[in-house]
Amino acid sequence: MAPIHLLKGDDPTLVSQAVQALVGDLVGTEDRDLVVDDYDGEDYELAAVVDAAQTPPFLSAKRVVIARGAARFSTAEMVTPLVDYLAEPLPTTSVVLVWQRAGSQTRTAAVPKKLAEAIKSAGGETHETRIPTGRARQAWLSEQAEASGLTLTTGAKRLLGDTLGEDLDRLQGVLAVLESAYGTGAKLDSEDLEPFIGEAGSVPPWDLTDAIDGGDIPGALVTLHRLMGAGGRHVLQVLATLQTHYERMLRLDGVNAAGEKAAAEVLGIKGSTFPAKKALEQGRRLGSDGLAAAIGLLARADLDVRGGSGLTPELVMELLVARLARLARR
Repeated sequence: MAPIHLLKGDDPTLVSQAVQALVGDLVGTEDRDLVVDDYDGEDYELAAVVDAAQTPPFLSAKRVVIARGAARFSTAEMVTPLVDYLAEPLPTTSVVLVWQRAGSQTRTAAVPKKLAEAIKSAGGETHETRIPTGRARQAWLSEQAEASGLTLTTGAKRLLGDTLGEDLDRLQGVLAVLESAYGTGAKLDSEDLEPFIGEAGSVPPWDLTDAIDGGDIPGALVTLHRLMGAGGRHVLQVLATLQTHYERMLRLDGVNAAGEKAAAEVLGIKGSTFPAKKALEQGRRLGSDGLAAAIGLLARADLDVRGGSGLTPELVMELLVARLARLARR
């Protein structure tokens, strides 16, 4: 057994499934009640996890210690007990460190460098549970379906992915209902899924800006409704997303940025330069006049959603999105 397993990911459902599968493999044929110590919530201390890890197994050959919501231990000082333990870990113990935020935390902190180095030095393993994109996402959906005993056609996988969007916590429930309805081993097409799949889930906000930039008015409106419906995003949140999108273009307008790296420096974007590339390219397509028109539309909408017109905020946003997408067609 590796002395420690670090599990990371953004989706709570996927992380939970990964923890369940990993712990099942680690426990094997042993009695789970004798093998596993499970720490969760905002009250436990990392020192308690270390104490459990240092305790030899009793009536079993191994011990598995789970520390959930561990991202609250976000500083080098806080992870010192675990780092010290990993210098000489007990060979009969595997620690499962679930790097997710806990309770009232609003963001997931990065793993402290000191801890990451200790995990690597101890021979630990890191597990990423993020969902792939594009074709890899369709393959992942297919794997999940096959694991539940179902086979989906290409059309069914596309419908499942498009409908669920970001709401992948619904996936296992949908698959369970489908298996119950059609039986294990069934091969299903899109029409077989339609009665069971439910309403369209949320989508990432860049789907909206991509549709607008592409001049796709129907697609942009559908995405807007999914953001404000299943996504639960307030009108002002969506408006802020659009304002940020066009403000980036405006900041690059007239700046002789040679490429996306230079654009990223102007915008102060760290890490991936892809957002800067998109802003640079779309800003050039719109031109200064187009950008001025877009900023005018955003300013008018900002007043209107706050009561500046007799229209509902939702209708204001629909008009804004349609007009911005039409502007991109010029």
